[in-house]
Parts: sequence; C-alpha cells; structure tokens
Amino acid sequence: MNLDRLRTLNAVARHGSVSAAADGLHVTTSAVSQQLAKLERETGQQLLAKQGRGVRLTDAGRLLADHASRILSQVELAQADLEAQRGQAVGELLLGAFPTAARGLFPAALAELRTAHPQLRARLEEMEPDEAVPRVVRGDIDLAVVLDWYNKPLPMPDGLAKAPILDDPADVAMPAGHRLADRAEVDLEEFADDEWVSWPRGEFCHDWLMLTLRGKGIEPRISHMAEEHHTQLALIAAGLGVAVAPRLGRGPVPDGVRVVPVRHTMRRHVYAIWRADADRRPSIRAAVDVLRAAGARISGDSAEA
Repeated sequence: MNLDRLRTLNAVARHGSVSAAADGLHVTTSAVSQQLAKLERETGQQLLAKQGRGVRLTDAGRLLADHASRILSQVELAQADLEAQRGQAVGELLLGAFPTAARGLFPAALAELRTAHPQLRARLEEMEPDEAVPRVVRGDIDLAVVLDWYNKPLPMPDGLAKAPILDDPADVAMPAGHRLADRAEVDLEEFADDEWVSWPRGEFCHDWLMLTLRGKGIEPRISHMAEEHHTQLALIAAGLGVAVAPRLGRGPVPDGVRVVPVRHTMRRHVYAIWRADADRRPSIRAAVDVLRAAGARISGDSAEA
C-alpha cells in the first residue's frame, strides 16, 4: 500500500471530512478523492460511504485508518532515528506560534536557526494554542510555541514533549488619564468598576481573564473584544477601557496609554511542544535551542528594564 495514500486516509479520519483533510494536507479535494479511490482499488475494499452531503469511513476504512496512524508514527520515528544518526538538522520543519510569540520571539530565533543550520527549511505559521496543540498531535506541524497562565494550565494530551521558553509578565494597560496611571504598581481589585478590553470570547486568554477577575471578586464588564494586542491598545488610547497587556511582542505603547505592573505578578508560561516520537530529531532540538536562547535574551532585557 502506498504511504501517501495511507497518509491521505489518516487525514480524512483525523479531520472528519475530505475538504478538511485537503486543507490539512495543502492539496485539492480532488487530489484527496483520487488518492482514496486508488487506495480502495489497492485494498479491494470500500473505505468511504456517503453520509448526507459528506462521507464517513466504513468499518474497513476505520480499521485501515487505525493501522495507517500506527504506520505513519513508525515512519516518523524511523525518520527521527535516521536524522539523529546523521547528526544534522536538515529538511523541512513546520512551526506554529501564537501571534505575540511569532512577533516577539521568532524573528531572532529563525534568523539564528538559518545561520546555524542552512540546510534546514523552517516555516512558521501563526495560530492560537487551542489550534496548535491538535495540529502537533495530528502531525500537521512539527513544533509549536504555546502558552498558559500561572493559574490556568493548558490541557496537554499524552504523547507530547515540552520545553519551557520563558515566563512572560503581564501589566495592566489603561488610558493615560486613568486615576491609577501614575502608580508604580496596582492590584487587580482596584479595577472592579472599570470596563475591560478582552480577547475574543472562547479563546484561552479570554477564559483566563474571566477566571482571574472573578477570582478577585470582580464580575468583568467586557466592553470590547479584539484578537490583536495593538487593537486592544488603540481602544485603550481612546479611553474605552483597560486590559491585561503581556510584555512579549508588545512593542512601543501608543500615546495616550500607560502600562503599570501588577503587585502580585501575573505571568504567562511560554513553552515549545512537539511529538515525543520525534524527540531525537536534531531539527527539533536545534529549534528548541534557538527559541530558548531568544527567550533568555528577552527575559534578561525585561529584568534590566
């Protein structure tokens, strides 16, 4: 049986549809359908059946998909072992990172990786942690940089390895005319009557903010929600609320905004994750090394500031 066709079947099983599998494999739906038709001819079994406007795996399809998952895991392990024996970081490395890490951590890390390992082709894609974790598990990407908070860990499935990159302190951003803007430190409880600018509902950081404020006895008044920190800061500059502002990738604060440290420091834990069966790949180790070096420089700069 052809390995690429088994990979296609595995993608359909993981993603749940032909179109989603095509997106995950970066091919057309027609290409997925052709690969599956060839696999059916190779096996002499019907692997897919129509279900409404979509398809489902038959019993034979599920059986073969389970084997395909194990086969592909063994192939990845073999590739990792061969790369480890060769002792060089080569080939392609697919990376994912949440936006502030992509902006504040990765440019220096990727430049260092290219210089140190010119035969390694690293490709970065921005994504939130709740998207990155399953994509690492599925094998869509090789390594991701994700985050959790000091009081809200990110659920992590079995089969993943991780390494800490840095701890990222977060301040409170407020309009320059806010009553607390000239303070050296603040407590979250002092913002009980303020309107808040948050991340979009359903995101990990939004859930963390609700949990944290309610833990301080504050029922949050969320007036605005924005994905990007720069958008949040623009809303704050217009006097429309306050927000938690992590330091990683924050860049210059716009006029009209003040950021003040919190007395009991709030921190995001930033770390890299990858599949444990790829742990011996030199390319994974090389990427982790440059990310940790970049994180150490950022932590040192933050301490000096």
